[in-house]
Amino acid sequence: MSIIPKKILITGGAGFIGSHVVRLFVNKYPNYHIFNLDALTYAGNLENLVDIESKENYTFLKGDITDETYITEIFNKYNFTDVIHLAAESHVDRSIKDPLAFVRTNVIGTMVLLNAFKGLWSGNYKDKLFYHISTDEVYGTLGETGLFTESTSYDPNSPYSASKASSDHFVRAYGETYSLPYVITNCSNNYGQNQFPEKLIPLFINNIINKKPLPVYGDGNYTRDWLYVKDHARAIDMVFHEGKIGETYNIGGFNEWRNIDLVKLLCDQMDLKLERPQGSSQELITFVKDRPGHDLRYAIDANKIKDELGWMPSVTFEEGLKETIDWYFDNSEWLNNVTSGAYQTYYEKQYS
Repeated sequence: MSIIPKKILITGGAGFIGSHVVRLFVNKYPNYHIFNLDALTYAGNLENLVDIESKENYTFLKGDITDETYITEIFNKYNFTDVIHLAAESHVDRSIKDPLAFVRTNVIGTMVLLNAFKGLWSGNYKDKLFYHISTDEVYGTLGETGLFTESTSYDPNSPYSASKASSDHFVRAYGETYSLPYVITNCSNNYGQNQFPEKLIPLFINNIINKKPLPVYGDGNYTRDWLYVKDHARAIDMVFHEGKIGETYNIGGFNEWRNIDLVKLLCDQMDLKLERPQGSSQELITFVKDRPGHDLRYAIDANKIKDELGWMPSVTFEEGLKETIDWYFDNSEWLNNVTSGAYQTYYEKQYS
C-alpha cells in the first residue's frame, strides 16, 4: 500500500491513549507529518513522548481545543489534511464534580475543531478525514446479558458520557449537513503504560506499592470490558486507513471483568512482583460508598471491526496486565513525577 503524505492533527496526543497513537503514527508513517496538539492539563504529559520528540515528522503544539482563534490559526497555517480527535475530559468522578468543564472540552472543543476543519477545506474533502474517538459509556448500562453494538441507542448516565454522546451527535450532524468525512469509534476501558494514576489500574498499582487502601465502589460487581492501549492504537491506525466514511466501529477487548475480580487478579500479580506473601495485597481492598449514576455493566460487541477490518486484541488480559505492572516498576521515576506533579515542569524545561 502506497503511503500518501499527510498532515495529521492528533488532539490530546500527550495524554494516555493519545501518546500511544502519536508514537505509532510517527514511527510507522515517516512520510506523514504528525502534529500533536495538547493543552497539557493535569493528564497531558510530554514525558510520555521523549522517545519521538526529536523526529523530523513530529511537531508539538501547545493549545486548547476550545480556543477558536488559536485553532483556526493553526489549521490555516499547517493545512491539516486529517484530524484524529482524542482530546477529552474523561474521568467520571471529575465530571460529577465539575460537569461544565466536560461540556466545554468535549462538546465545545469538538465543535471548534469541526468548524475549523470545515472552514479550511470548504467541501473539498477528497482524501481528508475527521476521526472522532468516543467511549462505550455513551450507550448507558447493560444488565447481566447483552452487548453494545454500533446500532445501540444512546443512553448516557453521567455528565462525562452525556458530553461524549453530544460530541458524537455533532460529528454525525456535520457529516449529514456538510458532507464532512468522518468516522467514529467507541472504545471500552483502556489500560496500559503511561496511564494517569487516577484510573483504577495505575491507581491501585501505586497504592499497593505504598500499602494504601484500594477503594472499590459498592459491592465490586460492576463489570467492564478492558482494552489494552497498544491494541487500541493499532485499531485506530486500521480504522483511519481502512474504515468506511460515515461509519462507527466499536473497539473492545472481548474481555469482561467484574471490578472485584480484576482487583484480586491485580493484587495477586503485585504480590508476585513485590515478593510479598500471596494474598497480602487483597487485605488492602476497602469497599466505599458508590458513586451517583454508576453504570452496572459495559460490554462491547467488537465483531464489526474484527470482521470488516481484521482487527483483534493481541494479548490476553493477564498478559497485558503483567506488561503494565512491569512498565510501572521499570518507570518508577515517571510514576513519582506524575503523583508529585513534577512532570508539569517538563514542558517549561523543554519548550521555554
